Amino acid sequence: MVIETDRLILREMTEDDFDALYVVFADSDIMTHYPYTFDEDRVREWIRKNIERYNIFGFGLWAVILKETGEVIGDCGLTMQIINGQIKPEIGYHIRKDCQRRGYASEAARAVRDWTFMNTPFNIVYSYMKYTNVPSYRTAIAYGCHLVDVLEDENNEIIKVYAISRVEWSQLKKERVLKL
Repeated sequence: MVIETDRLILREMTEDDFDALYVVFADSDIMTHYPYTFDEDRVREWIRKNIERYNIFGFGLWAVILKETGEVIGDCGLTMQIINGQIKPEIGYHIRKDCQRRGYASEAARAVRDWTFMNTPFNIVYSYMKYTNVPSYRTAIAYGCHLVDVLEDENNEIIKVYAISRVEWSQLKKERVLKL
């Protein structure tokens, strides 16, 4: 599975991506909104879990690669997550610190959103994050989501839930065509 955008390639991650993904997940600034920063074992497990997801679901978090350099700069993809007690499809993303604020997460998330609506039966796709994770919810908004819920998780953290439906996505596509 390979998805290409103007600047990025998304593909299944492999064990060979360990060093590049370790740079992302071991960075405490990037993982500040995550329950923990990853050590080497957690990064290896992250890769293993996503390879398992590809085999079970046909999707997971994919490696995000810069076309220009071939560097792996993070991950973005579709996973099944428990959101407010229900299993729902969620687009997640993590981009290396020196590559943030360049629109890569939004570009990758839009590609995953499009892939999801073209290749799965899901009628809604979500992104959820701690309410303090402003870059993450800005990315969700940038790929077309709107706020649909605010809730507390099991640790009493406030979580924002964003979503876009297949109908809303279709409308975005129509609007894009009209602008051309």
